[in-house]
Amino acid sequence: MTENSPLHVGVIGVGSMGTHHARVYAELPEVELVGVADADWDRATEIAEKYNTRALNEMALLQAVDAVSIAVPTPYHAEGIRKALTADTHVLVEKPFVDDAAEGRELIALADERDRRLQVGHIERFNPAVETLTDIVAEMDVRAVEARRLGPPIDRENTDSVVRDLMIHDIDILLSLFDADVADASAAAVDGDPYVSATLKLENGVLGTLTASRITHQKVRQLAVTGRECQVTVDYLTQSVEIHRQSLPQYIEHEGDVRYRSESVVERPQVNSGEPLRRELQSFVDAIRSNREPAVSGSDGLRALELIRLIENETEQRPAAVVDS
Repeated sequence: MTENSPLHVGVIGVGSMGTHHARVYAELPEVELVGVADADWDRATEIAEKYNTRALNEMALLQAVDAVSIAVPTPYHAEGIRKALTADTHVLVEKPFVDDAAEGRELIALADERDRRLQVGHIERFNPAVETLTDIVAEMDVRAVEARRLGPPIDRENTDSVVRDLMIHDIDILLSLFDADVADASAAAVDGDPYVSATLKLENGVLGTLTASRITHQKVRQLAVTGRECQVTVDYLTQSVEIHRQSLPQYIEHEGDVRYRSESVVERPQVNSGEPLRRELQSFVDAIRSNREPAVSGSDGLRALELIRLIENETEQRPAAVVDS
């Protein structure tokens, strides 16, 4: 790859999420979607035709590209990342980073050794509403964060627990907002159902309460940050932010009666619109071209993974076994 040549990219695993990676890569300027690979050759061929590229086997794809997205089931992440890095290919891997923390540390070291960018696909970092929230939180004295990520059962194959599939997004946002480790954590689950609530106490005193569900009939993706000055709420789905402030209470005399009045002021800051996945992949491309650390590094993915494992151990939530077809 030269400075002015297009970045050659590919996608390994073109299921639901991988297909969107292929779509966005095909649209990005200064990027050429060289090919896609999938264990299902017919699926790879279908997606390749749709986005005017080639269906290749995994090794042929790695030899043809500068960078690759890996969007296969989580148990195969580590193997796919290792193959890509060994082929001197930059990697964006979908969350969660890997299954095993020790393997994750080895892969981070391998990426450093090969001088390759390794980014983890925590997509909510690139939600415009979260970017607005990050700016606001920097000026707040935050005391608590509450996140709800709820929805009905999914209609796609998924071997990850509800913690790894859903709660991981809010874990990553919580860890990214504050430069503090987790001092204490507890969690509970509904017996037999994918509904988990976790409470995390950060070393800086911030209390995080996170809930994830696949049995809730309403889809909810919300985050609330409570500070001494105000409360900030984020709706991931509508990409909107609201700042709630309570005005000073007043006692008003009217016609001889004294009445109490307290008003709530709601501010709605402007949020830039944009597809989070497009922002994420553009950030990955920019990190490669500028030779800088990705916005979401392997170390970020590892921090989230270690906390996920703690919560899963607390609730006995385990990823389902992968069955080869």
